[in-house]
Amino acid sequence: MALLMKHSKLCHRLDKNMNNLFGTDGIRGVANEYPMTPEMALNIGRAVAFLFRKDDGRPKIIIGKDTRISGDMIECGLVSGICSMGGIAHLVGILPTSGVAFMTASTNADAGIMISASHNPFYDNGIKIFKGDGYKPADTEEREIEQLVLGDKLVSISGPVRETGRVHLMDDAVKSYASFLKGTLPETCSLKGMKIVIDCSNGATFKVAPQLFNELGADVDALFINPDGKNINERCGSQHPEILAKKVVENSADIGFAFDGDGDRLVAVDEKGAVLTGDQVLAICAKSLNKRGLLMGNRVVITVMSNMGVRIALKDMGIDYDVAKVGDRHVVEKMISTGATLGGEDSGHTIFLDQHTTGDGMLTALNLIEAMTEESSPLSELSKIMTILPQVLLNVEVRRKPEIEGVPEIMEIIKSIETHLREKGRVLVRYSGTQPFCRIMVEGPNLEDTDRFCRQIAEVVKAKLA
Repeated sequence: MALLMKHSKLCHRLDKNMNNLFGTDGIRGVANEYPMTPEMALNIGRAVAFLFRKDDGRPKIIIGKDTRISGDMIECGLVSGICSMGGIAHLVGILPTSGVAFMTASTNADAGIMISASHNPFYDNGIKIFKGDGYKPADTEEREIEQLVLGDKLVSISGPVRETGRVHLMDDAVKSYASFLKGTLPETCSLKGMKIVIDCSNGATFKVAPQLFNELGADVDALFINPDGKNINERCGSQHPEILAKKVVENSADIGFAFDGDGDRLVAVDEKGAVLTGDQVLAICAKSLNKRGLLMGNRVVITVMSNMGVRIALKDMGIDYDVAKVGDRHVVEKMISTGATLGGEDSGHTIFLDQHTTGDGMLTALNLIEAMTEESSPLSELSKIMTILPQVLLNVEVRRKPEIEGVPEIMEIIKSIETHLREKGRVLVRYSGTQPFCRIMVEGPNLEDTDRFCRQIAEVVKAKLA
């Protein structure tokens, strides 16, 4: 408990000092502490309703959530804020983030809100916002929301009681979303006879994922589908695929899929129990789409955190790539600007922009199955397309977040290690957008040197910023 309180207070100090609500992916923090309080949720709901309001002043806003216990509390705050501005809140219940994006766009809503802290533990929560077209807001739009929430403009513009909004329940959201996903799979690709193990992380996919794969004809063994509000992501899901890998081997399954708490990322396990990285999945899908002439612009978008191995694999396949900042929102922005329809992160977010507006774990799973079908090869064979370079990632908890370039001691150790690595590796040091951490990533020719270099940087970061 003491560690949790320390983490919470540190998050509060960082948010207060930076006056910045939005991180890499929405707003996030410890539930019932700033900024994840009912009062803040109310103001965020009011801000979204005001910013995306229609001419008649009654915006339609979709609200979904994952299974964590604080979701109801945050939902009530958001609904109150939306209704106070004359907005209409449509509640879809427990649904993946990508499902909320789909429902927002498909029902002609003005905005969508997902209540989730993704892969974080149950005591955290977050708010992700979608525009009416199903895309996440740009930086400028996030700043507008931030200014409304933190300023006093909203205090004077709420309407009288007779102009307040209403709440509607949408009972068919899971069915509609599953139907959309099934429609992305061509008739030539069948799951009948395929044995699949899925890990739903006791999260937002616990209903829709088993339903989807069963309806497609697969023999499904579904794990972690009994959420209790506190067991989301607990030793399961995309962050902990060990049990899934074991089950795949025990069941002689063809493939295993692990989703995170809000279902927008995927970790795949091959038939031998090996866990694939997001970069490997991206490379497999890139090859499959390129072979079928469906890789628009012959290019893929990766991020600064992507393993060097994926760059080498794409180059060997004659596929161009562009590099985006961390965060699937930034990947999507880069995809739109370059004309790419495939992009992703090593963490498991993969975006098929010709099929959906955001990362979707189940959609990625279907595309991976399609690649296996097209190649008539098991996943273990397909994954050989990419060799993963040794990579070590360490997180250092920090009290402040100055520009890395402005801390001479950190820059000195980085440059020293880059000199040692030359073209055989790389260094990336950045702050987490959602937590009080400095993330240090080093790739190198062997694990021993890579680990040593990473720890050297971490020691300096800890000494200067912790």
